[in-house]
Amino acid sequence: MFISNDTILKLSEKYGNPKEVSFEYEISEDEYNLIKSSQKKGREHDVTLYIIKENKIIVIAKHFYPKELYRAPSGGINPGEDFIVGAKREALEETGCTIQFDKFLLKTNVQFKQKNSNKVIKWYSYVFQARYVDGNFEFTDRDEIREVAVVELEQFEKFSQIMRASSIGGLHYRAALHDEVKELLQI
Repeated sequence: MFISNDTILKLSEKYGNPKEVSFEYEISEDEYNLIKSSQKKGREHDVTLYIIKENKIIVIAKHFYPKELYRAPSGGINPGEDFIVGAKREALEETGCTIQFDKFLLKTNVQFKQKNSNKVIKWYSYVFQARYVDGNFEFTDRDEIREVAVVELEQFEKFSQIMRASSIGGLHYRAALHDEVKELLQI
């Protein structure tokens, strides 16, 4: 695991104690294989960033998302990389913006179970509220990201409905993640 308990403790001391929740989702074999492919060198985490700019939230859309679906950006910390440095790198790659961390909102423990199988992937999400510092939204991660937008918090309700209507378990997880976060955000 790239993220040690000591790292999480230090982040909690600096940015506040996060709410902790657990989730379990059933996923297809294709989703299972996609998540496994993202687990290079044993990675089992993401850092999700609710980046606030002028009381709105910076969001991303992946290439396979329907046109009206966005979510908070997320990414992985590389082995040996400082957590905050890695999260800021991911924000810059996915949004084209530099950020400042404000609050550690949520820590999740997730189990993705492959349908009709006993295969399970353990996953952790570390969710932060951050503040836009500067940037032109010229993101560089064009392989993963289709578009960046700035939206009102209320638009996440529509995004969650789209995610829940999908057959993709990972999107169901992202909708539930937002439901947990919306009460914790300070906008």
